[in-house]
Amino acid sequence: MFIEKQKYEIHDLIEIMRTLRADDGCPWDKEQSHATIRMNVLEEAYEVAEAIDSGSPELLKEELGDLLLQIIFHSQISAESGGFRFEEVCDVICRKLIYRHPHIFASLDVSGTDEVLRNWEALKSKSKGEQSAADSLENVPKTLPALMRGEKVGKRAANLGFDFENTAQVIARLREEIDELEEAYNRRESFTSDESPESVKSLEFADLTKINDEIEEEFGDILFTCCNLSRFLQKVPEKALTSAINKFIMRFRAVEALASRTGQTIAELPQSTLDELWEKAKER
Repeated sequence: MFIEKQKYEIHDLIEIMRTLRADDGCPWDKEQSHATIRMNVLEEAYEVAEAIDSGSPELLKEELGDLLLQIIFHSQISAESGGFRFEEVCDVICRKLIYRHPHIFASLDVSGTDEVLRNWEALKSKSKGEQSAADSLENVPKTLPALMRGEKVGKRAANLGFDFENTAQVIARLREEIDELEEAYNRRESFTSDESPESVKSLEFADLTKINDEIEEEFGDILFTCCNLSRFLQKVPEKALTSAINKFIMRFRAVEALASRTGQTIAELPQSTLDELWEKAKER
């Protein structure tokens, strides 16, 4: 029988999870595996980020607890099959922090934050057994959101000496990539147009597939270039895109409100009217 307490601590959380996973525990909790709750970790991490953005300490405290639960959950699943326990998770991170902070826990002298970060990356690379510069890029987790992964890959390449010289160069590259996308798009349009010449119409279906693949490739180049540009602008691409999306939703809501005054929905209005309402929403 679990005893109710005025204040619980980490060992209580571990024991609660053991109870939930026991033979007479919760049916849902007992059924879970590392794979089935994999996405839960990501969802809880994003909710922590949203709590940080909200500025609410109470919400952040709650969401950090939810994220900690996922760590305890995975640790318990592992321990049940004779694998690592939560205590070993703590041991690993403690050892990692000590190893990567030789300027605190050893005798290394550093000049400031920049040198601390360089040492961190060097020690990280060594501990992961990276043999080449490409290994460093390859080891950026593939499960990261693509913008975040692009930012990290670009930054690691820059730390290895492979980078643009200035912001103007990145902007110029972005224009080049947009031009290349437009060229690929125009080729597809000429291929699919009813007025296209017979020589174009005679192209095999595989050629159209190749053009579509090229469009996707060029569009990807644009997005990756934007990731590099964000680094030069000292902006976080995920945050910038999130802000843009939120702004769009806010203006869309304003357009909807303006449309409702006419007794119509957005779907019932012509595009020209929607454009006018959009400009009004922007002015607001």
